[in-house]
Amino acid sequence: MRKRFGLLLAALAAFVLCFGGLAQAEEKVYVNGIDFGFPPFGFVDKAGKPTGFDVESLDWIAKKMGFKVKHQPMDWDGIIPALLAKKIDIIASGMSATAERAQKVDFSIPYYEVTQVLVVGDKEATPFAEILKSGKKIGVQRGTVTAKLLEGFVGQPGYKFELVPYDSTDLSMEDVKIGRIAGSGMDSTIAAEVMKAPGFKIAGTFDAAPEKYGYAMRKEDKEFQAKVNEGLKLLMADPYWKELKAKYGI
Repeated sequence: MRKRFGLLLAALAAFVLCFGGLAQAEEKVYVNGIDFGFPPFGFVDKAGKPTGFDVESLDWIAKKMGFKVKHQPMDWDGIIPALLAKKIDIIASGMSATAERAQKVDFSIPYYEVTQVLVVGDKEATPFAEILKSGKKIGVQRGTVTAKLLEGFVGQPGYKFELVPYDSTDLSMEDVKIGRIAGSGMDSTIAAEVMKAPGFKIAGTFDAAPEKYGYAMRKEDKEFQAKVNEGLKLLMADPYWKELKAKYGI
């Protein structure tokens, strides 16, 4: 009887050790929400793989700081609600660290600065200032800083244009090509990417203060924030940072 009891205890101990080890092995994987179409910072390539400057940057940080990360493409206008609902853990995808967003999330140290511009077809002859009071249609991606800026201009004295929202900047540029809209507002960074294709030009820069990019995280995740900030500082001091900027034309 004692022998059977001893065997039972041994089996129970092995069970506990086994499943305890499995529990410890289930390491947290942090999910990074990215815009599916915001090159060069975050986008899905032709093979369907998430990539971009911020994707590769966060991969480096995760490896350096000892945590795992995967990247989840999603609609931009729902990305902060997804973060707050814990469907994702971080947004590293060319997000402007605005005061309005900072009421809901905490941002990492800044790593890039952008302005807001209007991209038009290269045959567009109307001056920038005139486009904004011509009654023409101007596109913009939903949920972006540029969208917020243009929404504020609509109906104000000195402005007369129709704002057309899109799910991505790529879609708006398709309509610029065929003349459905006069131009599309966007960050200067994505404008530089758009300008790599023929047929477009920057009409002008909107009268707004430059924005700084940062990674967004939940306010309560202080330990994770500290890891990301330390890793980002190390990355920006590493030669790989310059390599990434050269690779993505930043």
